[in-house]
Amino acid sequence: MTSTIYYVASTLDGFIADQHHSLDWLLKQDIDQQGPMNYTDFIGEVGAVLMGASTYEWLLRHQTETGESWPYTQPSWVFTHRDQPAQPGADIRFTSAPVPEVHAEAVKAANGKDVWVVGGGDLAGQFADAGLLDELVVSYAPVTLGAGAPLLPRRLDLRLRETARNAAFIAARYDVVGIAGR
Repeated sequence: MTSTIYYVASTLDGFIADQHHSLDWLLKQDIDQQGPMNYTDFIGEVGAVLMGASTYEWLLRHQTETGESWPYTQPSWVFTHRDQPAQPGADIRFTSAPVPEVHAEAVKAANGKDVWVVGGGDLAGQFADAGLLDELVVSYAPVTLGAGAPLLPRRLDLRLRETARNAAFIAARYDVVGIAGR
């Protein structure tokens, strides 16, 4: 059965990027690529990818800086209201359609695999608001930023399902129970 998962790394004070949309704080952390809740195992179960414009733009900058290619073989949707450059050979769909409409397309394209809400936190929150977010998998890094892009700028009720240590990270898997206060 397809689940919609927000799989993300966060600082201890709840930010996924700094004020300049940088992930430098994350890229220098020690992580075991074969350890608990690792990316390789996770992405192997993903059939479709959803992201916001800021995440997409960060990926493009990162590609330019590192020379890496587009990281996803899965069909990917980018929620944006701005013109964005395409990625040759990548299955990327730019959209400003409502979250439930795009979610239905992504679930169909995932063909029984999971749907990954890459980021950002506001986009994951929109899926939660629509009742379409099933899980959060958060890897907490031993760093604080004091400000930046929040992990999830919504009030949610969550149920902790699993925790593990992966090198410098504490990883936690939560089920989304509902919107807090409803």
